[in-house]
Amino acid sequence: MTEKSAVIVVVEGYSDMASIGTILKEYFSSTETQFVITRGDITSRDGVTPANVITKLKTEIDTVRTKYGYQWKDLIRIIHIADTDGTFTKDCVVKADVKSIQYYEDHMESANVEVTQQRNVNKAEVMFKLSSTNKINSTDYRLYFNSCNLEHVLHNALKDFSDDEKEEMSDAFAEKYKGHLPEFISFISDPDIAVSGTYRETWKFIARDKHSLQRHTNMHLIFDSEGLSTPAHN
Repeated sequence: MTEKSAVIVVVEGYSDMASIGTILKEYFSSTETQFVITRGDITSRDGVTPANVITKLKTEIDTVRTKYGYQWKDLIRIIHIADTDGTFTKDCVVKADVKSIQYYEDHMESANVEVTQQRNVNKAEVMFKLSSTNKINSTDYRLYFNSCNLEHVLHNALKDFSDDEKEEMSDAFAEKYKGHLPEFISFISDPDIAVSGTYRETWKFIARDKHSLQRHTNMHLIFDSEGLSTPAHN
């Protein structure tokens, strides 16, 4: 391990980093931990496809890598955490007079059903591509999911939170588990939310039925005693 070695954690927003940043830095205390904030869901971003998502992700990582002076060989692990947003469900989008997509554990509501269904198809394809990728530029890579989203998993609440609400919730969560890594690992590994099985098996599970709307995660595999789990879809 070189002096500049680092674990890279890719998240969608600042609230994600605030919620679990301190925890991951404590767990990976023997090296540096740097966060790449994609400012939104890269897996459902316009123009992102299975064919170009790795290139797009590398561009995001390069911003932080360049900032801190890392070479690719200095990166020992890339952890990518993303929301499923119900993407793997079928026939679950209901038309409603809403400004943004509203999520429930058995359906989602949208002002434009067709557009949302197409988003689900595209996002699912991109997530499958990433979940079947085990290295980026020779660095170990894994995509971990929160279903339906991070707030759902961490707070058992499924609603359209404002940025201020997310900030308040993430700060409270981080404070609760600061210096209490074993307690957090116990929480995230609770069978009520943690999908059992190998990395591959967790992805097979979340892609079935309405699981990608319900409260599930495989983030506990980040803390697997073997370090990295078997990549999906080999």
